[in-house]
Amino acid sequence: MSRLGDLIRTERLRQRMTPKQVAKKCGVSESYIMAVEAGTRIIGDEQARRILRTIGLRQQTEADFTMDDIAATVDLAQVQPKTPAPAPAPKKAPKAEAPEDTQKEGVAGSVWLDALQSVLKNVPVMNAVLQPIDHRLVPILDGRIEGAAPDKVFFFKVPDDSMRGFRIHQGDLAMIVPAHSPIDGAVMLVEYNGHRNLRKLKRLNDFTLLVQNYNREYEAESLQLSEVTCLGRAVRIEFEP
Repeated sequence: MSRLGDLIRTERLRQRMTPKQVAKKCGVSESYIMAVEAGTRIIGDEQARRILRTIGLRQQTEADFTMDDIAATVDLAQVQPKTPAPAPAPKKAPKAEAPEDTQKEGVAGSVWLDALQSVLKNVPVMNAVLQPIDHRLVPILDGRIEGAAPDKVFFFKVPDDSMRGFRIHQGDLAMIVPAHSPIDGAVMLVEYNGHRNLRKLKRLNDFTLLVQNYNREYEAESLQLSEVTCLGRAVRIEFEP
């Protein structure tokens, strides 16, 4: 979930409004508001301010809210598949048994690991040269993470503030899913001019891309498709606590 998504959801709940009510007042779809709250849709400052004004927020800064406002849990008991009890094993001659504490620890550990592997994935956090520097546990839904194979997903640690005009700051974590062709209007992890970073892309024609960034000022560079390598699409932005 993103900073903006947290703020919109927190203020909407504080005003006792539903996503449908906010969407109707803003002239957008309910799914649009829910995607912004979930952090899967990245929007510009003007649209963000319009949504917040619609909810009733006039003045607030990022320092006025924290991720503690939103809590997420994974109930392993709910998602762990149930397996039938094994048939009784034939009696064998007695043999030496491991200490009771060791047996209990082994069984408990096995069940816990099996449950974790079915619902959570230890997703790597990559730096600017795509070397792993950390990991984060991410829920797996129907065998996928954000629609992608879990082993193809990673977090990219944003190295600078070149995208802060799009509410992406240095140190934030962008969840990247596979995408090797430019997607119009998407924020993507790209490589060009010897550097890797997040950029917002706009297709000008079949051969040309507008590569956009926004630090203190908006900047855009027109490049040939052959000059840009797409490494993946940013589907969610999280910030480091």
